[in-house]
Amino acid sequence: MPTHVPVFIATTLLLAMLPGASQALMIRQVLEGGQRTLQGTLAGNASGFLLWSTAAAAGLSAVLLASPTAYTALRIAGGIVLMILGAKTLRTALTTASTSPSREDGRRTGFAGGYLTGLITNLGNPKAGVFAISVLPQFVTAKGPVFLSTVALGALWALVSASWYMLLTWAVSRGRALISQPAILRGLSVTTGVVLLGLGAAVIAGV
Repeated sequence: MPTHVPVFIATTLLLAMLPGASQALMIRQVLEGGQRTLQGTLAGNASGFLLWSTAAAAGLSAVLLASPTAYTALRIAGGIVLMILGAKTLRTALTTASTSPSREDGRRTGFAGGYLTGLITNLGNPKAGVFAISVLPQFVTAKGPVFLSTVALGALWALVSASWYMLLTWAVSRGRALISQPAILRGLSVTTGVVLLGLGAAVIAGV
């Protein structure tokens, strides 16, 4: 297994743990949408990650072949993105830790409706797009087929995120009062923000 894979898993897990639209949607689905709707939402969200990574792979191959300098600039940009996400997470943790889901998504029910909701939410999430374009390429080694490696990392990204959301929704169903406590959410956000800042600095430094 390439040495960059464990770091990639840790990074995608931390990003999945960030409070946001997808996390709020997952919580809403487990509380109100039902099991089939939740399963569809998980599948749709994972499909969005695959689409993002495939689109990034198509452009990444050309960038790597054309200019190593461009790849270095891309790596630095990816590190900056991680640090910005970390800083925003810390700022949010110090002000609010709300993960209240939007009520308007509840109009879609069943697996198909949940799938469309999860897919649309993912594709409309700028965090996922920025990560696919700026951060995902940092974990692709120069050896081997770049396109297939990027798509494979995208599949891993989808798997890690789905695993976290499954764990989160299971925890919500088991202890709704505990998971919704602001202190717990704030502590999770602070930890995630600090680690993202560290990862961003390491990526910029080329470690």
